[in-house]
Amino acid sequence: MKTAVSIPDEIFRTAERLARRMKKSRSEIYSRALSEYVARHSPDETTEAMNAVLGEIGNPRDPFVTNAARKILEHTEW
Repeated sequence: MKTAVSIPDEIFRTAERLARRMKKSRSEIYSRALSEYVARHSPDETTEAMNAVLGEIGNPRDPFVTNAARKILEHTEW
């Protein structure tokens, strides 16, 4: 989709330099930047993605790690 936006001149120049250095189009630079911004500000999507990864790798319980974590938490001031 094509759209027009206004951005400060310095950000434009910086993005242009980045695009040349990375050998990417201006559109790709802006698209990736906006995608990252939206992902950072969409906690539900981030949580869903993390849950999906955890679902794939499972939740193996290591008794040593569980015990060590418990001991650390017991000595942590809340």
